[in-house]
Amino acid sequence: MILDLARLLLFPALMTFAAASDLFTMTISNRVSLALAAGFLVLALASGMGAHDIMMHVGAGAAVLAIGFGCFAMGWVGGGDAKVAGAAALWFGFAHLMNYLLYASLFGGALTLLLLQFRQWPLPVLLAGQPWLTRLHAKETGIPYGIALAIGALMIYPETEWMKAVDLARLALR
Repeated sequence: MILDLARLLLFPALMTFAAASDLFTMTISNRVSLALAAGFLVLALASGMGAHDIMMHVGAGAAVLAIGFGCFAMGWVGGGDAKVAGAAALWFGFAHLMNYLLYASLFGGALTLLLLQFRQWPLPVLLAGQPWLTRLHAKETGIPYGIALAIGALMIYPETEWMKAVDLARLALR
């Protein structure tokens, strides 16, 4: 039961926290990425995932992390975004990686367009007292891409082995 609850809640909670953190502070703590990586390892071992499968997931995470750091070096994404994307890819492995990247890209594009439009309008006086909203509205501020990464991840997660392994009937009886 605890394993099922961890599968059901850990990854979505951490990705949601990453999105909220990026929205309100424009940063994602390294602790979130480390918690995602550690959570994957613990659940993979507790679930009986084989060494080959674990290494394939690690390979997917490492590939996305390397590409993410390349994007960070070019100034296209933040370092926290690159690390969270790599940690999320660790959970998805190669089986769901392309779908995750597609969703994250689509939501990232939509988020970028919405924020660019939002930044064209003056910020209403009632909202100007909110530091996070003022920062989000500033044209020189980047895009909190962690939001798109989290939404993309949450769209894909229900299709993964992690969720398919959850015994919802047993959880409902408790």
